[in-house]
Amino acid sequence: MSKDKITTLKSTAVPLPIENIDTDQIIPARFLKATTREGFGENLFRDWRYNSDNTPKDFVLNSSVYKGTVLVAGKNFGCGSSREHAAWAIHDYGFQVVISSFFADIFKNNALNNAVLPLTVTEAFLKKIFQAIEKNPNTVIQVDLPNQKVTLEDGSSESFDINAYKKTCLMNGYDDIDYLLSLRDEIKHFELVH
Repeated sequence: MSKDKITTLKSTAVPLPIENIDTDQIIPARFLKATTREGFGENLFRDWRYNSDNTPKDFVLNSSVYKGTVLVAGKNFGCGSSREHAAWAIHDYGFQVVISSFFADIFKNNALNNAVLPLTVTEAFLKKIFQAIEKNPNTVIQVDLPNQKVTLEDGSSESFDINAYKKTCLMNGYDDIDYLLSLRDEIKHFELVH
C-alpha cells in the first residue's frame, strides 16, 4: 500500500450527483481478477465511461471540464457488495477524498483502509457543493483533516466526523501494521514497566 498522507488538501472536484452508486458501478465484477491494488483506476465507473466498443460516453470522468482529487457523489455511495476493489479503483484513479451525505459502512471502512477519506456532510451542504461546482467547475474545495472541516471558496464550511484512529492513520500514511510499529517505543516501555 502506498504511504499517501492526507492532512490539508485543496483541490477542484469531480461532481457525480447520482444517488445509490453501488460497488459494481464503481468497479464492475469482471475486473476483479487481479490481486494487487494497481491498475483498477482505468476501469473506475467503466460501464458509465465507455461503450462496449471502448468508445467514450458522455460522462463526467471523460470531460476535460472537471478534474481534481475530490469526488463529490450523491447519497448512499458505495452500497452493494463489499468489494475492497471499489476503494482500490477510486484511489488508483487519483481521488483522495470522496464527499457524500451517506456512505455504506463497508465501503467507508474499505476507503479508510486504502488512503481514501470518505467525508460525510449534510444533505444541505452537499447540495451547496454541487451548486458551487455547477456554477464554477474550477471551484476549489479545502479539506482540513486535522481540524475536521471542509470549506468552499465562499467561506462556507462544515465540520465532519472521523474515527480518531483512522484519522491518525490517514494523516501519517499508516496502514494498521505501520500504526503498531509507530507505537514500538511505547509498547517496549509498557512491557518493561509491567
